[in-house]
Amino acid sequence: METALIRILLVDDHTLFRKGLAGLLNKEDSLEVVGEAQNGEEAVARALQLKPDVILMDISMPGMDGIAAAQKIREAVPSTKIIMLTILEEDKKLFEAIKAGAHGYLLKNVSPVNLFQTIRGVVHGEAAISGITAAKILREFTRQAREGSTNKHEEQLSTREIEVLQLLTKGLTNKEIGNTLKIAENTVKNHVRNILEKLHLVNRVQAAAYALEKRVVSDDKPVKA
Repeated sequence: METALIRILLVDDHTLFRKGLAGLLNKEDSLEVVGEAQNGEEAVARALQLKPDVILMDISMPGMDGIAAAQKIREAVPSTKIIMLTILEEDKKLFEAIKAGAHGYLLKNVSPVNLFQTIRGVVHGEAAISGITAAKILREFTRQAREGSTNKHEEQLSTREIEVLQLLTKGLTNKEIGNTLKIAENTVKNHVRNILEKLHLVNRVQAAAYALEKRVVSDDKPVKA
């Protein structure tokens, strides 16, 4: 059985980098670059036209930047996963990108193997961030996000959903969560989707940050199998 192709849109204002990355990705099994754009405006238009599975997008571009484009794409094509690319890991832009709905944030010096793994992981519902990056997001989310919100959404979570949410805060993948709780990976995916809907969040990175900030879970809370 053939593996389904992951359709990718590349967005970067540096033509040589974009073309080089396209060549690299097209040599990899199950990955296909279906389009390119050189700024945020083009990215939004191409996303609407192509409806790619994944967008790899530079965060800093002239005109509409990657953050603004991510917001528009999330509203117009919510099924598309967005991974931000950047030269420098700036805390402020990192947080803004996640708030805008990005599913990941990678430095441009990432190794090809890690890039390929990240793309495939995002398509399967994983978060494309390093442990250090996740820690920064959690700290910033704790300081800024969802100020003045009530706890009514937490009360809607089931016991199992809280257990899944706790493991999300530890950076575990769906497969790892399933192994820990002794449930199927697809069941974990369903729980994550329900958690996001109940908390009115965009992705698992925001869910983990929200859980810690609101103390829905704690680091020392045991998880029952």
